[in-house]
Parts: sequence; structure tokens; C-alpha cells
Amino acid sequence: MSEQTEQTQRGVVIVGAGMAGVQTAVALREQGFTGPVTLLGAEPHQPYDRPPLSKAVLLGKAEDSAFDVDFEGLGIGLRLGTEVTGLRAADRELDTGAGPVPYGTLVLATGALPLTLPATAGVPGVHLLRTVDDAARLRPVLAAADRAVVVGAGWIGAEFATAAREAGCEVVVVEAADRVLAGALPAEVTEPMARWYEEAGARLLTGAKVAGIEEGRVLLADGRTLPAGAVVVGIGARPATGWLAGSGVELGPDGSVTADAYLRTSLPGVYAVGDCASFPSARYGTRLLVHHWDNALQGPRAVAVNVLAGGPARAYDPVPYFWSEQFGRFVQYAGHHGGADTLLWRGDPAAPAWSVCWLRDGALVAILAVGRPRDLAQGRKLIESGAALDPDRVADPAVPLRSTAR
Repeated sequence: MSEQTEQTQRGVVIVGAGMAGVQTAVALREQGFTGPVTLLGAEPHQPYDRPPLSKAVLLGKAEDSAFDVDFEGLGIGLRLGTEVTGLRAADRELDTGAGPVPYGTLVLATGALPLTLPATAGVPGVHLLRTVDDAARLRPVLAAADRAVVVGAGWIGAEFATAAREAGCEVVVVEAADRVLAGALPAEVTEPMARWYEEAGARLLTGAKVAGIEEGRVLLADGRTLPAGAVVVGIGARPATGWLAGSGVELGPDGSVTADAYLRTSLPGVYAVGDCASFPSARYGTRLLVHHWDNALQGPRAVAVNVLAGGPARAYDPVPYFWSEQFGRFVQYAGHHGGADTLLWRGDPAAPAWSVCWLRDGALVAILAVGRPRDLAQGRKLIESGAALDPDRVADPAVPLRSTAR
């Protein structure tokens, strides 16, 4: 049986029913795939979008964030509450709690799992936020708690703190590094962002390591104790790929599936997309692991094209993009600033709106925009074009970015 025939008869099986998995299934149908498409989701819920969990769902402004997709009408088989435990490539089968699932083509879209603090499992009042069930558990706690401690001052920690303040909690944010967003942005860029916490009425403690958490309090390594009606941990995430151990799928040191430029894995007929997969970027000359919503939206389109082509058809090399809503501000980022040689400010970082541009060899490679959506939209197009820019005009916030090309 040829690979193309086996793919059609056994169909495409997608592991993971988050954004990347759902969009892969939809893209396959949109691009004309007529064979079976099966979507395996570990949770029992209808597939849903995750970003609203830390915003509308957490604050009770929405009950859920289910995708508006007619799975039955598209002929997509949903198997919910089905946890995949192993992959046997020689048999083209997955192991699940409900028995083996054969596949012709396999797409790994398992996302990422939040990192946990050691020795906090089972401690009452300690919360992660990844699933709709997590949000449902945390929502009444935030509504009732007087004090909340947020562990981690990254993107998700800032969103947690924003939600807790909006819920009426006194908030302390504890960060082990010496500044906010230490792993994401340069110190000169994060310095003005740290002031947002105090302006919002949240207390920020940097250089503060958590030694332990007990019911009702957080213990810091320096001996301080913080009272806490709720503790929310947002210290990052790791690709959900532990179940692939011994499968033959190559994983990187960070646990991500090592995909190629076409999002193919090291196994024939197996692709990977979204938060669980890294990919080589010719644009940036490095391998990227992008834990953001836009990557889970765009990557599936390339996967669908390549699955249908039966070979390399479309390389995946996006300009990464994400946004964060925090402390009354809309923050957007596009690109990848690693390797940049020039940093330029557009506007006063003490003002409500400003941007930062990173250039390499005169071309824009990344932009961070705070309350300047036009900068972001125009900057993203400039990154895609690779045009050489006039740095003096880039640094003038009154000049539209699209007018800065030489």
C-alpha cells in the first residue's frame, strides 16, 4: 500500500484539540482533504480557545470559550476525553486509554503544560491556569480572596495580576529574577513596564525566590512570609511531549518536537505544530519555539498544505506575533529580536503609548508596541519585506513606520 493510499484510508489523526489541532483539522477540509480526520482531545470539553481563560472566563464575563466550528458538518471526528499515552510508528498506531488508534498521517498538536513549583502539588489554594476547569476553580477563589500572590512576572503573571486586581484582590507578584520579563526582553525595555504594577496597585517583589507554599501563605527564601488567600503560579510552560519518549520522534533539549522547515518530524508521515514544536527559521537563522496563539493559528495551514502535497510544499517561516492585555494596556510584539544590533525607541516610555524597534543590518527584525497598534501592523509588514530603514525616521514617533523605508 502506498503512503498516499494509506493516508487516505486510515486518514489523518490529530493529537490535541486546542487551537493548533482544531485549525489543522479545519484547514485540511478547507484545502480539499476528503479522507477521515480524527481529533483526539484529552479533556472532556468541546474544544476551546485558551487566551480568554486568563481574562473573560476567569473574571466571569464569559462562561466558556468554545470554538465556533461545526465539527460534524465538516466531517471531523471528535474523540474527547481520550488521552494518548504512546506512539508506535512501525504500526502507525497510537496508544490511548480507550485502545489503539491507527493513523495514516499523524499531526502532533499537544501544546504545552505549565511549569509547577516544587513541592506544591496538592497544597490548598495553589492554582495553575491552563484549562477551562482551572479557570472554573480559580474564579470563585479570586472573587472571595482578600489577598492573592502571583508567582512569576512574565506575560502570563502580569495577566494574572491584572485579573486579580480587577477582582478586587490585594496583589503581590513574586519574581525570582531581578526584573520583570527577564527571559523575554532586554532590561532597558522592561524597566518602564515594571512601573505598571505599582500604578495598578499591585506590589512587585523581584529577586524573590519562593521557598515553599503552605495553606494561606507563601514562604520566601529570605525568610519573609506573604499571606495569600490564593496563589497563582505563572512561571512558564514546557511542551507537552513526555508521552513521546521512546517513540522515535526527535525532541530538543527544551522538550519540543524538532520539526523541519515543513513541520515534519523525524518520523515518516508525522507532523508537529503549535506550542509543542520548534522549527528552523531561515528569516532569523535560528530554531524557534513559539508559545503563542498566532503560531497555533498559522502553522496548521502549512501542515495542511504539506500533508496534501505528500512532500515538501510550503516552508513555515512566519514573523512571530503575540499580544498581552495587562494593567489597562494592549501590548503587542512581532518578530524575534535575538541577533539585533540596534534598538530604537518611538515615544516616551513613561507615556501611555510607545514602541521599541529592533534592527539588524538596517532592517527591522522585531517590534514591541504598547498602545500603538499601527506601529505593530506596519512594522510587521516591514519585517516581512526585509526593507532597509532610515533609523532617524524610525526613532521619530510622528513618522509612520511604513514611511521609514529607504
